[in-house]
Amino acid sequence: MKTLKSSFFYNIMILFMVSTLCSCASISHFDQYVYAQTTSIKVDALNTMTLATSDYTSYAQKVQDLETNLQKLYEYEKNRPKNELSIKLWNRLLNKEGHLFGGFIERWKKNGKLNTAFISESKEQVSEAFDQISGLESNKIKASDITN
Repeated sequence: MKTLKSSFFYNIMILFMVSTLCSCASISHFDQYVYAQTTSIKVDALNTMTLATSDYTSYAQKVQDLETNLQKLYEYEKNRPKNELSIKLWNRLLNKEGHLFGGFIERWKKNGKLNTAFISESKEQVSEAFDQISGLESNKIKASDITN
């Protein structure tokens, strides 16, 4: 698991890249659907992670439903033009071998239950990753910005 210090520097780097890319036309435009779905799924993901103190099999269907919703949004994002940076952030979040949501779920499946300290630290990191995705989306050029 990354330390909070290295995670902080990684987040600063992502924000710098976002601000640089948002100042040019090489990134997709703002999409209200993506923003709303990302913030909604973030809440679902964090609430689901809280359940990991219990046996995974008790919540397997809930996790599967959440993963399906995440995949639907990912597919939507993947097919938007000029959306490579968003896809990189989604890939990082969903990577089953990583340290964020995908990896958390895999660890829960493997271990059956997780301890509260691990869950708490993981939730902070997953929350931050969702915030980066929604922050990137909210900083994209909006149609009203073009007409003004």
